[in-house]
Amino acid sequence: MTVLILLSAGVGAGLWALWVWLIPPRPPLDELVTRLRTEPDPPPIVVRTGDGGWAQRLGRPFVEVMRILGLPQSALSRDLAITERSAEVHLAEKAALALTGLLLTLGDRPLPWTVPLAGALALAVGGFLLPDAMVRSEAAKRRTAFRHALGAFLNLVHLLLAGGSGVDGALTDAAGAGHGWAFQQLSRALDLARLTRTSPWQTLGQLGDELEINELSELAAALSLAGTEGAKVRASLAAKAAALRHQGGSDAEAAANAATERMTLPAALMAVGFIVFVFYPALTNVTSSL
Repeated sequence: MTVLILLSAGVGAGLWALWVWLIPPRPPLDELVTRLRTEPDPPPIVVRTGDGGWAQRLGRPFVEVMRILGLPQSALSRDLAITERSAEVHLAEKAALALTGLLLTLGDRPLPWTVPLAGALALAVGGFLLPDAMVRSEAAKRRTAFRHALGAFLNLVHLLLAGGSGVDGALTDAAGAGHGWAFQQLSRALDLARLTRTSPWQTLGQLGDELEINELSELAAALSLAGTEGAKVRASLAAKAAALRHQGGSDAEAAANAATERMTLPAALMAVGFIVFVFYPALTNVTSSL
């Protein structure tokens, strides 16, 4: 019965996907006119990988269906950008893990059919949501690391400007001094600005928008107003670097306080367990003698 239900659902979803592929919906005329009049967006700075292994190959047929359903959301798309993962690979992994959860549970035939069905649905939902949680966690870690690297980058630029370097040269040399992922993104943004003959603050602002790093977007907006005057740029960079150092120290202190508070929970549980272990035999003897 379970296999029959799942096969029927799969056949229905496949027929619906085939119908959408054969007869795609037509966009309205005003939308087409808006597309023609809209200027193309600048090329993205962050390069996304497209290799997802076996999960991508297994879940590739379901990607278009999930796209039609509106996945991924805008917030998750920004998290995928900072983790350098393409939306197609992510959706394919979600579909592959959900399908794997269904197949693993349905193999347990001796149990009643309701138990494998409930377990299959639970594993499918868990496999469907697991890639989202992993992407959000990795994106949060990368944003924190990028903010620390941005503070070091601003300090280097400030020192180079104080030593007599030009604005463009100071930015390029400071970005090339680091070897981490954040410095690679900064170097790529500056290279794009040089190749397209645009302002470096514009591409740095675009990078901040793609990675959802508000500090970088605000810095690019402030420095674009300062122009190319060395004194104003140095003052803005020094102020922003000091603000980032202060914010980094505050975040580290808050994380340490949170870790300390979490450490009190195991100690409290151990104390409760010790009390129960000591007083339970005595309480049992008292209650049995009554």
